[in-house]
Amino acid sequence: MTLTLYTAATPNGYKVSVALEELGLPYEVHRIDLMKGEQKEQWFLDICPNGRIPALTDDGFAIFESGAILVYLAEKTGQLMPTDAQGRSRVMQWLMFQMGGVGPMMGQANVFFRYFPEKIPAAIARYQGECRRLFTVLDTQLGKTEYLAGDYSIADIANWCWTRTASWSGVAVDGLPNLARWNDAIAARPAAQRGIVVPEDASQKMKDGELAKKFAAGARSMIEMGKPA
Repeated sequence: MTLTLYTAATPNGYKVSVALEELGLPYEVHRIDLMKGEQKEQWFLDICPNGRIPALTDDGFAIFESGAILVYLAEKTGQLMPTDAQGRSRVMQWLMFQMGGVGPMMGQANVFFRYFPEKIPAAIARYQGECRRLFTVLDTQLGKTEYLAGDYSIADIANWCWTRTASWSGVAVDGLPNLARWNDAIAARPAAQRGIVVPEDASQKMKDGELAKKFAAGARSMIEMGKPA
């Protein structure tokens, strides 16, 4: 099995690299230069028709969409997702919660809070408020179970790779003790620590004032050129 991960330093990209590290699978990394628009080049579109990262090839078989990649890897290895129908469904529900809710809402919060050249208070409040609501849903669930679907799974990986960046979206996480406990528990996992530096660690860019401005400016130029990640 020859796995090649086409990725960049984004929450969606980290979802797959963290999963690969958790599964202990050997893989090669092809860093996609988003600022140069490499994700829109034809060779990459042949792998990922949507022109966004991440994508994965397994001996030439191409998989795109981060959630679909996580399911593929879990089912291929028999790990990070139960095989019984109800257990699998629980994982899939929380994975879809991230794919349809947490990721898109945080992505839009990032656009209007960090990247969009014109500050639109109503749009910022709308998306940050929805992110906070979704975080509250996670916090409530994590008050019932250690991990989202019972045991640690791809659902936890998918959601954590986004929630860990809440401050970049301008979303407060105070008053959500269960979410905080879960965030810290996953952050302490060696595989998670390895996965969030593939192909590079973006955390410092988000913390350092000047680097953060440069990072945001780059993202803004991608939006203006119509070449999102």
